[in-house]
Amino acid sequence: MKIIIDAHGGDYAPAEMVKGAITAVNLIEDVEIILAGKQEEIQKVLDEYGYTGQKISILPATEVISNDESPTSAIRTKKDSSLVVGLNKLKEDDDIVGLISAGSTGAVLAGGLFIVGRMKGVLRPALAPTLPTITGGRTMLIDCGANVDCKKEYLEQFAIIGSTYMKSMCGVENPRVGLLNIGAEEHKGNSLTHEAYELLKENKQINFIGNVEARELLSGTVDVVVADGFDGNIALKATEGAALNVMKLLKTSIKEGNLFEKMGAGMLKGVFKKLKSTLDYNNLGGSPFLGINKIVLKTHGTSKAETILSCVKQVVDIHKSGFIEKLREGIEEA
Repeated sequence: MKIIIDAHGGDYAPAEMVKGAITAVNLIEDVEIILAGKQEEIQKVLDEYGYTGQKISILPATEVISNDESPTSAIRTKKDSSLVVGLNKLKEDDDIVGLISAGSTGAVLAGGLFIVGRMKGVLRPALAPTLPTITGGRTMLIDCGANVDCKKEYLEQFAIIGSTYMKSMCGVENPRVGLLNIGAEEHKGNSLTHEAYELLKENKQINFIGNVEARELLSGTVDVVVADGFDGNIALKATEGAALNVMKLLKTSIKEGNLFEKMGAGMLKGVFKKLKSTLDYNNLGGSPFLGINKIVLKTHGTSKAETILSCVKQVVDIHKSGFIEKLREGIEEA
């Protein structure tokens, strides 16, 4: 299967994007990578890493969309940008299954919607990362930034989309769906959550368990957390920040500790390593933009080669799971 990587998206482009592509084609047998971007720059990195294989090709593009540009305007005016060229190729070529970008989130979302196109019956596509839980599983947060202002019907459909994904990708037979709120009680929240609660409660396609608070995101008590893009994005970034700062605090405390504390930390080195691996977003891949006609994966702007490898694996898994087809069926049934 063929996957496009936006070679000029992200803080470490194109070097880390190219390195990740090389690692992916060397480790994954049935994958070919198309690197969209400035041909000379990409080829220079390929030469530096000594890659001479046939599983990586270059899709030439002369422009780059930066984070400080208006996403919609950039998609419309920068027709020869690595992202736009890549998305157009994704739309046109049936052999290409997905695209990965670490570039401007707004541009990826706008391009995915306007170029690749919204799936028939989908009210609003949503950005939906999965987070690690303390029980060893995953929880999907949908939406986390694509739709800042939402209607109750959008949240209801997010629940259907998220449930379909968790069934297809994680093998969860009957995903538990929670509505992000300021309290677990049914009467808590604003007018949007009150209205969405009633819709979710009555929907027979989902297993709605009620309201959940942001502190439950990593608890493993729910499989899909439904939110509008504004609240979902805040919850996601607060959770990521807390996890990173806990690891930093542990490291600082050990470094400043006495001899016995350092000895104890040494004996727990394996535990700390496992904890870091569990919380490290580099191992999780990216956030799929769900509800459009093909797989588009947005990953962190700070992504390096190991994250790009995880993203390629994620696109492969989504494609092999048949998620796109299953979602079409689920939306038609709604």
